[in-house]
Amino acid sequence: MTQATSSSSRPLRVSRAGSPLSGTLSVPGDKSISHRALMFSALAEGKTHITGLLEGEDVLRTADAMRALGAQIVREENGNWHVTGQGLGALTEPADVLDMGNSGTAARLLSGILASHGIMSVMTGDASLRRRPMKRVTDPLAGTGAVFLAREGGRLPLAIQGNASPAPLDYRLPVASAQVKSAVLLAGLNAEGETRVEEPVPTRDHTENMLRHFGATVQVEQTPEGGRVIRLQGRPKLTARDVVVPGDPSSAAFVVVAALLVPGSDVVIAGVGLNPLRTGLFTTLREMGARLNITNERIEGGEPVGDLHVRASSLQGVDVPADRAPSMIDEYPILAVAAGYATGVSRFRGVEELRVKESDRLASTVALLEQNGVHTKVDGDDLIVFGTAGAIPGGGLVETHMDHRLAMSASVLGLVAQQPVEIDDTAFIDTSFPGYFGLLNQLGAGFAA
Repeated sequence: MTQATSSSSRPLRVSRAGSPLSGTLSVPGDKSISHRALMFSALAEGKTHITGLLEGEDVLRTADAMRALGAQIVREENGNWHVTGQGLGALTEPADVLDMGNSGTAARLLSGILASHGIMSVMTGDASLRRRPMKRVTDPLAGTGAVFLAREGGRLPLAIQGNASPAPLDYRLPVASAQVKSAVLLAGLNAEGETRVEEPVPTRDHTENMLRHFGATVQVEQTPEGGRVIRLQGRPKLTARDVVVPGDPSSAAFVVVAALLVPGSDVVIAGVGLNPLRTGLFTTLREMGARLNITNERIEGGEPVGDLHVRASSLQGVDVPADRAPSMIDEYPILAVAAGYATGVSRFRGVEELRVKESDRLASTVALLEQNGVHTKVDGDDLIVFGTAGAIPGGGLVETHMDHRLAMSASVLGLVAQQPVEIDDTAFIDTSFPGYFGLLNQLGAGFAA
């Protein structure tokens, strides 16, 4: 059994699982789609009904922010949400500071909306979010004519004087980032003319899908170099449309890897989003030898969905190409745990984006493994993990730096390590995966309440 220490920060001691994981479950709604559903419905005319919204802290912060900007947002007792939007360009100035908590996605996407409305706003977040750089978003958004005032490095708190008549942007991303791309597109919604974004490699396209869903005209074309150009026609009439949010593949990742590593496990995860720009982890795990099958494939709300059947597997080291990174950027910590348990050496190429996540996720992932006896090496922008062939020593203390994905990755490592693993804090896991420990316990993980 695992043991939790009574503390407001919720440390956790995780011991090796005593039995296989088995059963069927559903993971919470996709966080990326949930953020966007609230934002787009607030900008649309009419009432949008949202089913399956992730009710984690990050998404609830987005709901609060859109309410503060004039949208009417109501949660029903059955868990469905209704949003009555103001219409594009009609957001109202907030009476107070917008607190985005731990959510970098919400802060960056909302920056695009706020830059293109003629209102004054101030945005802040928790200690972790206030350390994260925003200049890679505010620099291109300044081209709309908006004015940004921030701390050194563009860090929060951030004051934004938006422009009611923003200029359309033509921007090439220096580094692939769905958040930066989305911020630019959101700013372009309220601009006359065409907004153009070029990304060096394809990143998750939930923003493009949802723009079309609400009535915007979006064109996407491939570049000869393998990237994409996205063109958005400004000032569309956005009309309320119902949204069904699929299960979050980034949340499912932790259950998938736990089931692969704990001997004898057999687990089904129902209703997971399978957008091809989000499923790089599943592709990589299969290359490692994972017994991971997809069944009951279907389309819901413009997004592909299916059920994942996962059985314990013997994994081999893998070489992950850099162009796959955008489709699995949030999953590298849990993939690193799988690589640490596998046989042979794994190399994850081109993971520089990890340095600007909730923590320096590259450094934090290295520390997670090294503290528990798994040897690693950072070679430029590549991470190399030397597998232990199923014999992770464990026994270390994991410092999570308020990073929910690092905390969940550490909990999975603890289920298969030879010695118990200490995690300094798990309180913020609910920001993205409410009820994580309870769901894993339904499968037999044995986490203490």
